[in-house]
Amino acid sequence: MKYLILGSSGQIGAALVEYLQSLGHTVLLFDIAHAPQEDLRIYHNKLLRTYMKQADFVFFLAFDVGGSRYLKKYQYTFEFLSNNVKIMNTTFDMLRRYKRKFIFASSQMSNMLYSSYGILKALGEKHTHVLGGLVVKFWNVYGIEKDLEKAHVITDFVLKAKNKSVIDMMTDGTEERQFLYSNDACEALHILSEKYDSISRDKELHVTSFEWENILQVAKIIASHFKGTKIKPSLNKDDVQKFKRNEPDPYILEHWRPKTSLEEGIKKIVEYYHRFLDLNYKK
Repeated sequence: MKYLILGSSGQIGAALVEYLQSLGHTVLLFDIAHAPQEDLRIYHNKLLRTYMKQADFVFFLAFDVGGSRYLKKYQYTFEFLSNNVKIMNTTFDMLRRYKRKFIFASSQMSNMLYSSYGILKALGEKHTHVLGGLVVKFWNVYGIEKDLEKAHVITDFVLKAKNKSVIDMMTDGTEERQFLYSNDACEALHILSEKYDSISRDKELHVTSFEWENILQVAKIIASHFKGTKIKPSLNKDDVQKFKRNEPDPYILEHWRPKTSLEEGIKKIVEYYHRFLDLNYKK
């Protein structure tokens, strides 16, 4: 199988490249981080057209997005809206033109219409439904991140523990999330691509751990790996999701189940940064 991964340098995309290659699949990489010509904002992108013709299946993971800090700073700017509209316009037009099977990476925030990010993902879902593709709603996937400006909460906390021995939090930590390790997300995407034609379009595909954790507990797990690390919650409340609490549709459990606990996943992330960034790591 030849897969095209749009957003192949992102947190999920990079992990998916390795995962699919380990299974013997051919993977076409496409990400603006590789080269300027891999910019999905360029309408009628020639390289994208070439790859679309070659691919058997497309994973549409590319988006201008990051963790809560990034969203809080950028999601209400013109550039954020424009970038993502252009990315979707180019990509969905190519998918329509070449009639490719595809999965669109959405978010459990797509029904949070006070959020620009949520509105954009909802728009992507509408395009996907019209074209007969599959929508996957990700819930706080975490893994190895290279673009630290867009780092999500677990990476952010690990690096704070490493650099300052203090995890200073953006909120009071009472908000709850469901976290999923990136390799589990990759397995879900692969299974869904293989079962593409038999997956119900009437059900929602929520790729998550199905376990709630509050952010303060996440900080405590990470701090336990670094000697002397202190946790400093702020007085702020969650102003990204505004304490809205969705519940995931369990339909996907008929096809896939998460394997990695939060503790196991965090340990893997800490070990990675210990090996590559010389962290003061305590086993």
